[in-house]
Amino acid sequence: IWKEPKMNSDYNEKVKEIKKLAANIRINTLKSLTNLGFGHYGGSLSIVEVLAVLYGGIMNIDPKNPHWEDRDYFVLSKGHAGPALYATLALKEFFPLEEIYTLNKNGTNLPSHPDRLRTKGVDATTGSLGQGISIAGGIAKALQIDKKSNRVFCIIGDGEINEGQCWEAFQFIAHHNLNNLTVFLDYNKQQLDGTLEEIIKPFSFEEKMKSFGFDVVTVKGDDIQKMYELLKEPRKNDEKPLFVVLDTLKGQGVEYIEKMENSHHLRLTDELKQEIEKAIKEQKNIWIYGDYDVDGITSTSILYMALKELGAENVNYYIPIRDEG
Repeated sequence: IWKEPKMNSDYNEKVKEIKKLAANIRINTLKSLTNLGFGHYGGSLSIVEVLAVLYGGIMNIDPKNPHWEDRDYFVLSKGHAGPALYATLALKEFFPLEEIYTLNKNGTNLPSHPDRLRTKGVDATTGSLGQGISIAGGIAKALQIDKKSNRVFCIIGDGEINEGQCWEAFQFIAHHNLNNLTVFLDYNKQQLDGTLEEIIKPFSFEEKMKSFGFDVVTVKGDDIQKMYELLKEPRKNDEKPLFVVLDTLKGQGVEYIEKMENSHHLRLTDELKQEIEKAIKEQKNIWIYGDYDVDGITSTSILYMALKELGAENVNYYIPIRDEG
């Protein structure tokens, strides 16, 4: 299904832009959860890259008109990862960025799990596991009936897939050949009470989903280039619905959390706070430089690149090449 892309400057710039968006989503997800003092760190961080690809390079959206009839739809079936979605929507200017600091507080528009009646840009209220994928299937079927070209994207959790309702939805999606819907499985190998292997052995998701009538691709959960190339064109009429297994890590992008035995829900400790602050600094380097290796770069050159990033003109500064010898 996926072929190695032919590179060009526009393509490379788009991938670089998405990588920088991913870093910014991760930064603001960490900030909002740390401001709150607790929350679903692990499963929010594991979907950062796919959110960046969807909202930074794939989906047709209009933040000024969230209910635009020709928009593409997104359903976060694993609703506990709401903080990552909120950071994404804020960065795409559906609402002011400072609102992320109201996460899960009294009177907020950003509850712990997404609510379409409260949050601009949220297409489905989720959190009761198994229901989001059914909603996504219903949206896709309605669009198919109306012969509309809108696309639908849905992320489900690998613990959520224990719910029988998911499998009923998969049958419905495949039976009606809803190839306007792409399903992502966040395969981070952990759920609330332990690992998947301990709770309910998953066996092969690829074999299961192929037998249910899907085309299946497994992608590393941080491989932005491959995800972008895979998704940038809509499915053709004779193609099956696409199921993407995202091979992720719980806490992805924050090494300290990645190494935890279980990071499903965490309360902030002094040690965790220090590690998060370190991770935010690392992500800020990616946000400013993209893939640029920042070791040894001076503070003046950081200022230069930040000014260029913000659109300043007539800024000139010589950045020395680091001696590799």
